[in-house]
Amino acid sequence: MKRIEDITLLYEISEALNEHLDLKKSLYQVLEILSNSLSMVRGTVTILHPLRNEIHIEVAHGLSRSAVQRVKYKLGEGITGRVIEIGKAITIPKISDEPLFLNRTASRKAVKDKELSFICVPIKKGNQIIGSLSVDKPYDPSYALDDGEKLLSVIATMVARHVINLETIRLEKKRLSEENIRLKNELENKYHITNIIGNSNKMREVFQMVSQVSKSNATVLIRGESGTGKELVANSIHYNSLRAKNRFVKVNCAALPSNLIESELFGHEKGSFTGAIRQKIGKFEMANKGSIFLDEIGSVGLTVQIKLLRALQEKEFERVGGHKTIKTDVRIIAATNKNLEQAVKDESFRGDLYYRLNVFPIYMPPLRERKTDILLLADHFLEKYTAENHKDIRRFSTPAIDMLMQYHWPGNVRELENCIERAVLLCEEGVIHSYHLPPTLQTGMETDTLPALSLEDAVANLEREMIIDALKNTRGNTTLAAGILKTTVRKFAYKAKKCGVDYRHYR
Repeated sequence: MKRIEDITLLYEISEALNEHLDLKKSLYQVLEILSNSLSMVRGTVTILHPLRNEIHIEVAHGLSRSAVQRVKYKLGEGITGRVIEIGKAITIPKISDEPLFLNRTASRKAVKDKELSFICVPIKKGNQIIGSLSVDKPYDPSYALDDGEKLLSVIATMVARHVINLETIRLEKKRLSEENIRLKNELENKYHITNIIGNSNKMREVFQMVSQVSKSNATVLIRGESGTGKELVANSIHYNSLRAKNRFVKVNCAALPSNLIESELFGHEKGSFTGAIRQKIGKFEMANKGSIFLDEIGSVGLTVQIKLLRALQEKEFERVGGHKTIKTDVRIIAATNKNLEQAVKDESFRGDLYYRLNVFPIYMPPLRERKTDILLLADHFLEKYTAENHKDIRRFSTPAIDMLMQYHWPGNVRELENCIERAVLLCEEGVIHSYHLPPTLQTGMETDTLPALSLEDAVANLEREMIIDALKNTRGNTTLAAGILKTTVRKFAYKAKKCGVDYRHYR
């Protein structure tokens, strides 16, 4: 009978250890089972910290939380420390008779009618002692403590095996996670340079040009409409270059007043003009050994263009109001959305500066010329803004996708990002629908001659969209779909037929 009870106990403990991947939860459950089966008053699992030779209580049954957090043993200290030090079990019939028993938890106040026995066994991982398993049980002269010690030793072996299994699982998960990150980076790097998103043919050409020019010191001129990502390309060129560890200074030439841009770029001496109360270091001087990004270079005046040309050709300049020539080693990356060729013809931009800047031109295509990237970018911005706004929006509806693809995007990627951010803020469902998109997209074709939708057509489009989404969510089950839309199956079937929607296409 005793053997059957022990087998049942070991089976329950095995089930408890295999139930959780969380070590602490498993150990608490083991102690709970021991409490019920062995009339255990208290039980602890202690773990040895190998570097500090310090033993702490990992889990406990019948002890206060403060005692668990407070109590520490040195290796060889007390019964628990001795068991872990020698790697052998120790059994004490009566703890009141044992002088080595420390009672550090202050939980054992033995009296004549409540004497306790103590069994402590080591937990081994191979030849290494990693901790101990101990129990307090009421003293019973008829109970064979040797049998209890053997039983606990078997349980300690099971616990050690569980620890090894969990460690193996943890290491495997870590390896898989690292492998997943490596593969993900390889996939992203195939088409992405830093955070530029796109896999269209035109964008692949951009990525190839960026990778070719990054390692050189050549001056780069990035052309393209506003909002196409010219600054992102400039970032990629610098941070993939040999100057990546040095400064990358950015200047928006269009944002600076014409009378201050020279001072901003090249600095000025104290007293060189009204308000120059101290010497100022310019952006070119700050960017020495690094790169400078001159955004909207086409808006720079002719006076500053002369100094820019000298900085490009001779790699030297003087501060405003100064006479000392300053040498600088700066790589120039410029960007513009203007037609510089026309500006040269109009004599508003120096031809010699244009040819100095146009060493390696990179053209950023507008979004309307890279339609295949629209959904890729939309998904990226959806993920970004749902995370920022703590929402659970998983996808775009089919009509919303159609609208995104049909629109001509005069504001390019910047307009698309703003559009998705607005849609996320408005959406209170798991799907972004067409009515969450801005009004400009509702009728936003390239020509203004297209008539707006009538009220009846707009209502019909909305009904069709809702019917399709309901069928998608229920995998073509018309009964469930009707329930989602809070209508009868008959009305739902009638509306679906009227809209030309076949439920069988969604099964």
